[in-house]
Amino acid sequence: MTGENGEVEWYWPRRRAIFPNCEMHLSRSLQKRMRQGGYTVTFDTAFEEVMRNCFRPEHNWLSEDFVRAYGDAHREGWGHSCEVWVEDELVGGVYGLGIGGYFAAESMFHTKTDMSKIALFSLIQKCKKYGYVIFDAQILNSHLKSLGCVEVDASEFVLELEKAVKMPDQWLAD
Repeated sequence: MTGENGEVEWYWPRRRAIFPNCEMHLSRSLQKRMRQGGYTVTFDTAFEEVMRNCFRPEHNWLSEDFVRAYGDAHREGWGHSCEVWVEDELVGGVYGLGIGGYFAAESMFHTKTDMSKIALFSLIQKCKKYGYVIFDAQILNSHLKSLGCVEVDASEFVLELEKAVKMPDQWLAD
């Protein structure tokens, strides 16, 4: 995150929010919306645009330095995004970093109802397909909890993280 001093800093919460087994709960209404279609999902085609759409009007934890650092990670192959489009308009997305069998989601956005959830679900499914064992949402909130995200102690998280990052990254191999 970008600290108050404007520098990109590393934060380590005492509890981590994860989607166990790379699974996300889909409400009936979200399932129905997904069946209706009318949108296209892509990966890694608009990484910086997704990041910039995650900027808040004020009290931002994102910055230009953050965009540059994550843009570098994307160009190196371990920063990933999922984009949802309606026609040619980007209407939802999520981005983060993948290392070995670990994915850390950073932020998501939507300009049309449910599109960030569709992006998150699509990204989680892609990670599961590639054998990721941890999908980290970092900090639990009521929205993530409703989607099946749970909190684990940092000590438990670290034990699993140490194993996950040593795994081969199948996304890089694709």
